Amino acid sequence: MKIKHIFIICLIPLLMLSGCAWFEPKKEKTAEDLANEGMAAFAKENYAAAIESFEKLKDWYPFSKFAALAELKIADAHYELEAYEESVFAYESFEKLHPRNEAVPYVVYQIGMCHFKRMETIDRDQTATQKAIDVFNRLIEQLPGNAYAASAKENIRKCKQNLAEHEFYVGLFYYKSKHYKAAIERFETVISDYPDAGKTYQDAQQYALKCKNLVKE
Repeated sequence: MKIKHIFIICLIPLLMLSGCAWFEPKKEKTAEDLANEGMAAFAKENYAAAIESFEKLKDWYPFSKFAALAELKIADAHYELEAYEESVFAYESFEKLHPRNEAVPYVVYQIGMCHFKRMETIDRDQTATQKAIDVFNRLIEQLPGNAYAASAKENIRKCKQNLAEHEFYVGLFYYKSKHYKAAIERFETVISDYPDAGKTYQDAQQYALKCKNLVKE
């Protein structure tokens, strides 16, 4: 046997021994490790890092007892980052996957809060405001006695005030533009739909009367 071949044969066992270290699979973090890592990052307000850890947990250990926690904290982290669309998607996914979970009242409240936080000023579109009202009402009606009901009711009141002021703002625009019939419609919406709007309600009554008198002329 040639010396070269003998050398290669002798070298193979050495390569196999040393190769164990080279090709040994990298030790992955456990589900609990990732959960702890994500929670620590969240506590430090490092929400992007928290999302990364929880996403890994979800992908690597989808059937772990920590998977639901990861789904919930991903939604919370997006909320803290003011990424409300992503947060709504994550909360809604959690509710669909875990409809009987004890965290569902909190999740529904948070969905409402995502819309509430996106509520526009009275001169802008009020779609988010109406969505917030719808979600908060669902929380109160479908999950009675939950700990978030009182806060949801107060937020509904704020949303309705915003809607009333929006209607009055548009009505005033029509009034100043001398489109009195269109103005009346808006002012009467305030009167019929938002009787608790305080000064806005009173102003709507006065302007509706003004417009009606002007239409008669």
